[in-house]
Amino acid sequence: MLDKIMDLLNKTDDVMYYPVLIIILASAGLYFSVRTGFVQLRMFKEACRLIVEKPSGQQKVSSFQALIVSTASRVGTGNIVGVSTAICLGGPGACFWMWLMCIIGASSAFMESTLAQIYKKKNKDGGCYGGPAYYIEQALGKPVIAAAFCIFLIATYAFGFNLLCSFNLQSSFAVYSFYNEKTTPAIIGVILAALVGFCLMGGGKRIISMTEKIVPFMGIAYVLISLIIIGANFRNVPHMFALIFRDAFDLRAIFGGLAGSCLVLGIKRGLYSNEAGVGSAPNASASADVTHPVKQGLVQTVSVYIDTILLCTATAFMCLSSGTPYNQEVSGAMYVQNSISTVFGGAGPVFITVAMVLFAFTTLLGNLYYVDNALIYLNGKKQPSKGFMTGFYTVCVVVVFAGALMQMDFAWTIADITMGCMTMINIPCCVMLSGQGIKALRDYEKQKKAGRDPEFHAADIGLDPSKLSFWK
Repeated sequence: MLDKIMDLLNKTDDVMYYPVLIIILASAGLYFSVRTGFVQLRMFKEACRLIVEKPSGQQKVSSFQALIVSTASRVGTGNIVGVSTAICLGGPGACFWMWLMCIIGASSAFMESTLAQIYKKKNKDGGCYGGPAYYIEQALGKPVIAAAFCIFLIATYAFGFNLLCSFNLQSSFAVYSFYNEKTTPAIIGVILAALVGFCLMGGGKRIISMTEKIVPFMGIAYVLISLIIIGANFRNVPHMFALIFRDAFDLRAIFGGLAGSCLVLGIKRGLYSNEAGVGSAPNASASADVTHPVKQGLVQTVSVYIDTILLCTATAFMCLSSGTPYNQEVSGAMYVQNSISTVFGGAGPVFITVAMVLFAFTTLLGNLYYVDNALIYLNGKKQPSKGFMTGFYTVCVVVVFAGALMQMDFAWTIADITMGCMTMINIPCCVMLSGQGIKALRDYEKQKKAGRDPEFHAADIGLDPSKLSFWK
């Protein structure tokens, strides 16, 4: 019975990503890129400048804070395990397709975050909130589709991603001698579920605060460690690039088994990691206090680059330059740990495990930030009762435990399918509303050329101010 279910899920996953999602993501990304004049590249310097722009009030959420929230969700175990899995199962060419989809996808990140800003709502305290559900309902008049998006978001972030995150964490312990396939995953699952439950039920503020401070430093340390390994194996770097590009354009390998090819796996793992166009980051983007929606749209393109171009590439280069053999048996954390141990010996795998623990923990909690927004929308835009939230969080804790016991294929497939469903709703809606995002971009550039700090007025791009909650 389980084999039949798994077979059905795999077939669904394969069809969803090829041809459906590959066509949707590539077409939409290219469409947004051309219509905006490749804003994700052309205005990169401006995007970096906007990151440090301060909000109008001390209690308001800055562009930088919204960037950190979305980046914290993006940066996680996928940057380590996802890249490793793509290389081991699809080949080194997956890196190229991951980079390409990152650059193209950054335009989708710009569009969805700009739209989230245009249609954001105002809180009683003057703050703001929003996301895809709000622009789908308000701009397109499709509340049923908006509700469906929220349901898939909950399925993705409370279940699919958290199952996978828990599995990825426990898999990082497989290289140690004490690891036992029957008992170790369960022990790790219990500990992780208990910590997450403690934080969700109102405790653990000190734990959350500590990890939020440590994780950025861990991300920097991870990149530095990867640079050391690449430097130690610098003679292998030319061969590494040759391997990546040769495999990326090996048409016989790609089209001979497309579902498991470097092209499809690169797109899958890249999308899982940077989430461009998925519809998650706009929930954080809408909370930023900016004078023009385009500002936050530009800032979110940087988050995509940080995730894929910086961190995912660090993993890929560290592994491939080390010359460590890659195959299905070592796919996941083990391949990365084997690679780092070529320079740091026994200390290397420990560093990866520590990084995985911190990334996984903050990702698990960060995922549920998006879920809370979806639950509020489904509850008539009101906070659900305390009893309901307690029950829901209890289910989330059970999911974290169950994830540690999952098989790798099942965990990845569930996450891919739920994320794919979100994307197939969000991207077409962004395409239908892209005219408004492009008009907002032109308005922003016009004001910049006039030497002004751009301010947004709905009427300037043909929108009725009375139909917007935040902007006038």
